[in-house]
Parts: sequence; structure tokens; C-alpha cells
Amino acid sequence: MKSKLSAVALAAVVVAGTAAAAAPASAAAAKPTRCHTADLKAGFATGGDAKPEMGRSGKQTQAYIWFTNRSKRTCTLSGFAGVDMIGAQKTDGTWSLARSSKKPETIPLGPGDTVDLSITLLPVAASTPQKEKFVPARFLVTPPNETAHFTLKWPFGGQILKQDGATHPATYLDPVGL
Repeated sequence: MKSKLSAVALAAVVVAGTAAAAAPASAAAAKPTRCHTADLKAGFATGGDAKPEMGRSGKQTQAYIWFTNRSKRTCTLSGFAGVDMIGAQKTDGTWSLARSSKKPETIPLGPGDTVDLSITLLPVAASTPQKEKFVPARFLVTPPNETAHFTLKWPFGGQILKQDGATHPATYLDPVGL
């Protein structure tokens, strides 16, 4: 009789050990997946201290674009958004912004959470010759690792030193969350 109880107890320990080992696998399945464009909404931060100082020509300033998770699940963003500026002048065309050297981090976004990314800009005076300035009109903003974009109207006015072909332009973007 004693050996039968020992066998049952041993079987219970083996089953309990198996259940404990299975828990981490199910926890891994619950790990948030990346945010898709359809999960998000986006816009420019326009509050008082978030506005770029477009009137300070020759000095870099920042504009901020935010992403808010509008889904009912937690998702993550990691990396650089794609940001293309569409110019207001016929000669402007489209300018795909260069990336900074900052290393991206993975940012978890719960439902309703918001994260931003900064764009460093180098404004120029209105008197700058047309061929040397870029006048932003719209921004095409693609979340990291996505192909669908948001179209945002540039709300701040001003003009930027045109360096769309420069190796190290003074206008560039940082990863999401940094």
C-alpha cells in the first residue's frame, strides 16, 4: 500500500512540475505585439511648450508628433517612424527626413497611452532665397515597421533650411519615445 501512495505522490509532483513549466510559455503568448497603423492615431503636439520656435532662424528647434494607442490591447512601438515632408513651394517636392544616431527602445502602449517622437528642425528667415528654404505643408508619418501612413497638416508655419540631399542635415528625426 505504501508503494502505491508513493507512486501517486510522485505522479502528482510530475504533473505539478509540468504545469509550472507550461506557465512561462503561456505568459510568452501574452507578450504584446507591435502596434499597427490601424491601432494608432497621430498628430502634432501643439501645446505652448511643444511648439517649435519657427521664428528663430539659424537655431535648431523641435516639433513633436504623437502616437496614441486607440485599440483595446497593449501593443509596442520600436524604432523610427518614416517621416516625409511635403513642401508648399513648387520647388520643394518631398523630403524624407534622416534619422538620428540614437538607439531605439521598445515602448509598450496600453489602450489610450501616448508616445511621441521629436523632429529637430533648422528654421530660416522668410527672406532666405527660395532655393535654400523648404516650406512645410504636410507630413506623411508612417509608424515604425508599417507601410500605411498618416497625413498631417503642418500647423506651425515658417520655413526650414533646405538640406534634403545633405549627409548630416540639421533637420532630422529621433526614434519613437526618445
